[in-house]
Amino acid sequence: MLVISDALGCAAGRAAAEDRPLAAWRSVSGFAPPPIATAYGTLLNHRDALAALGDAVHQPPYKASPKAPVLYIKPRHCLAGHGAAVEVPADADALEVGAQLGIVIGAEACRVREADALAHVAGYTICSDLSVPHPSYYRPSLRYKARDGFLPLGPWVLGAQHVPDPDALEVVVQIDGHEAQRYSTAGMQRGVARLIAEVSSFMTLARGDLLMLGAGPKAALARVGQTVRITIEPIGTLEHRLVAEGPA
Repeated sequence: MLVISDALGCAAGRAAAEDRPLAAWRSVSGFAPPPIATAYGTLLNHRDALAALGDAVHQPPYKASPKAPVLYIKPRHCLAGHGAAVEVPADADALEVGAQLGIVIGAEACRVREADALAHVAGYTICSDLSVPHPSYYRPSLRYKARDGFLPLGPWVLGAQHVPDPDALEVVVQIDGHEAQRYSTAGMQRGVARLIAEVSSFMTLARGDLLMLGAGPKAALARVGQTVRITIEPIGTLEHRLVAEGPA
């Protein structure tokens, strides 16, 4: 697993990288995604995103707000790197950009206490959890969320020691340079440690797994030809483009 703690990439030091302008980071393309074992997403974790559903959460199958993390899996074929060109399906007018913090597990987590959970984190990355817009918030179809390239990650994994408070990070989404969404991880119902503790209470998180914290409210929409940039400091900026679907 490539974890950037005191080194950026294979050669440049972190200090040297911090001396470079952010534009230089954004100009880099063709990054491979971090070598993730299994990528897990979390639905309805942001308070405002849940509140936006209104009375819908009291309808079947929930009939109430979720009492435990609502998880889904993004298969390996979804993974893409910084600078990727992601195909928009021909039957979709736009894609929903689920910008969020990614938690990379560094040590196996099984029934860990919330107080100990952060010790199991290797580092953090930025996730662009793409979806075809859909009406279902409960177990959405794989057709909507698991297309090829629908999870750009990067631009690297920043070591946990460089992110002292993952529950107080600002997530900013730009579409073609215009701000489309801004929210804070402080708005999550379950912060990083609590989410790890609750998930590991019923299943083991393995070294190299990616656990996404959850998307904010009012996700941005992006279309063919547009460029998506997601910034979470101190991690940096993840960038990818949307292109028309090519022939099979």
